[in-house]
Amino acid sequence: MTHFRSLILLLTVSLFSLNGLSQSCDSGLGYCDAGSDLPSKILIKGGTVVNAEHQEVADVYVEDGLIVAVRPNIKVADGVRVIDATGKFVMPGGIDPHTHLAMEFMGTETIDNFFTGQAAALAGGTTMHIDFVIPVDGSLSKGYEAYVEKAKLACMDYGFHMAITKWDDIVPKEMEIMVKEKGINSFKFFMAYKGSLMVSDDLLLEGLKKCKSLGALAMVHAENGDAVFEGQKRMIELGITGPEGHALSRPPVLEGEATARAIRLAAFVNAPLYVVHVMSTDAMEEIARAQKSGQRVIGEPVVSGLILDDSVLWDPDFITAAKFVMSPPIRALGHGKTLQAALSTGVLKLVGTDHCTFNSTQKSFGIDDFRKIPNGVNGLEERMHLVWDAMVESGQMSATDYVRVTSTECAKLFNIYPRKGAILAGSDADIIIFNPNATFHISAKSHHSRSDTNVYEGRSGKGKVEVTIAGGRIVWENEELKVVPGSGKYISMPPFNYLYHGIDKADARYLTSLKAPVNRIRPSL
Repeated sequence: MTHFRSLILLLTVSLFSLNGLSQSCDSGLGYCDAGSDLPSKILIKGGTVVNAEHQEVADVYVEDGLIVAVRPNIKVADGVRVIDATGKFVMPGGIDPHTHLAMEFMGTETIDNFFTGQAAALAGGTTMHIDFVIPVDGSLSKGYEAYVEKAKLACMDYGFHMAITKWDDIVPKEMEIMVKEKGINSFKFFMAYKGSLMVSDDLLLEGLKKCKSLGALAMVHAENGDAVFEGQKRMIELGITGPEGHALSRPPVLEGEATARAIRLAAFVNAPLYVVHVMSTDAMEEIARAQKSGQRVIGEPVVSGLILDDSVLWDPDFITAAKFVMSPPIRALGHGKTLQAALSTGVLKLVGTDHCTFNSTQKSFGIDDFRKIPNGVNGLEERMHLVWDAMVESGQMSATDYVRVTSTECAKLFNIYPRKGAILAGSDADIIIFNPNATFHISAKSHHSRSDTNVYEGRSGKGKVEVTIAGGRIVWENEELKVVPGSGKYISMPPFNYLYHGIDKADARYLTSLKAPVNRIRPSL
């Protein structure tokens, strides 16, 4: 069990059971239920307010969950909680576009649910995430209902993507319901995991067409699943059964090929495309090539791909190596630096985590066969710190760009800006106070995930989230986490984001370019 060293338990939360661990005053989990004593009026004074477009020294006044004013020298009456942010950055809370909480996968379920995963996120400065709903027996509606139930534990705002795992007459009708009634504006297609989640090219084409008609964003996990299956057999035949076999069985070329294929199919349909967890130079270059030609393709790197390299998969200790197994795999040294450069120049647009955590016992399911190691790593709590240290402290990115890739771009892509992703009057009061001069240290002994391991174990860096405000509530301050199960809100996300602007004109140009059908004279026979 992870040690929650930085938390203090204040009140009893007895109504919620978290994967069999009920919270109470003597539970030892250390989460605080402070919903009743949090001020509804907060003034953040003297900080540098950073948005994606600009930064300025200003005060921020929050009331009843919303940002009311952003300007210098705001005067307030008594009864307002004042936080001095002099010398610090005041930024929008992070938005993680890619998580898997309480996900059933590879014969088990991720160790972090919608409470523990979100609590970890808040401690790390992320105030909203978008999780992937997995259909139940191919049914989108049943999958949605299951995730609504799972999300009852939520302690911060969240949204849903929807995965598509099969195609019949019902699925497109359900997609329409998801978009028009349930607030889901994105659908994910797995090109990997043959025999379970993987879709064929004809299904992907049907999905792209339907997404376009609904104004939804099509997302792909881009790996060639057939070739990966062949690679796995090859490794087993060679006697390579350990975690290193995972990376060797699905090399970068297979990610590059699937990325190129998905991009070309999206171009054929003229639909926007979002490539999740871009892990290799091969995939990034396909995205850059498509963007250069004018195609609307979004590339999402994840923290593990930016920071780590695959040498860890050869560690002689199985548990150490297995904790790094994810798909697509963490790549060889050099890919991460290339991805960082692509992020700094805007080829890659925003940073997710693919937070999908399994503990050591679960990872050990594959101790004799890497194909049985549950795929996934942590990152929800660590993302904001690691991106700042790797990108801003290194000089590759400005503070405004940091806000763009960790919050604003996600809000814009999923059509919830400026409600989210901005420090503006009228925006939700999801705010972090960030000290660029403080340091952070990562350890499984102090993190807030339920996992007993951390793929960033021992890493330290500069820049730390000192205060997190979510929905106008101070939830992280003085190394204490004050979270309330059930307090999170579902955020409905409308279709037709900015990538759809001008799509109809491009379609019209295409039809004109055909110069067809030709009115031919039929020969007399």
